[in-house]
Amino acid sequence: MSRRRRVGLLVAAAAVAAGLGVSLVSGYSASVSESYGPLQPVLVVTRLFDGGETLTPGLIREKTELRQVPSRFVPAGAISSPARALGLETTAPLAAGSYLTSSALRLPRSGKPDRLRIGRGRVPVELSVSGAGILSGAGPAAVAAKTVDVLVTREGPIGNRGKTRVAAERVPLIAVLGNDPADDGLGPGRVVLGLTRPQAIALIDAESFARRVTVIQREGR
Repeated sequence: MSRRRRVGLLVAAAAVAAGLGVSLVSGYSASVSESYGPLQPVLVVTRLFDGGETLTPGLIREKTELRQVPSRFVPAGAISSPARALGLETTAPLAAGSYLTSSALRLPRSGKPDRLRIGRGRVPVELSVSGAGILSGAGPAAVAAKTVDVLVTREGPIGNRGKTRVAAERVPLIAVLGNDPADDGLGPGRVVLGLTRPQAIALIDAESFARRVTVIQREGR
């Protein structure tokens, strides 16, 4: 057998081995995915919570972390979004490494500020908006006393300006999350608003497809 033919056979054998390796890894990954289920987001406690602690935006950022976990290991009632835990309080101490679940939380008892008092038929919804930084300047207590109007700006036809309309009026502002302190307050940020179901659907759609969603504080309640 010539040297050139031997080299060719070795190259072919290496290619076959590589292909088998990729197939084995892919098959193993698929098997793991089928065994444990798809990944889903869940809030995990990273620092000890005392019993009776109210989950403010600051505490949620400081003591929890949103992780992707195989669905097989996610307990019933696991909290998948910080907005769902906002304003609730812990029923008992929660150790680092535990999942944050609905059974571990409750509405604040009487005598404590009820951060979920947003009106019947409304739910807390987290959105990316412009103008959030201005609203957070007075601190959490002032934020909880504010209502806002929500404006949506959509792209206009080519060569024309976009159109802005009021998408929701007198919406309770629950919290302002994750804004850059160095920002002038006009840039993007995240807020939690108390919305009706139709408002929530419309604004979640606008968050994805509109040019801009803006919040403007109303004078008074």
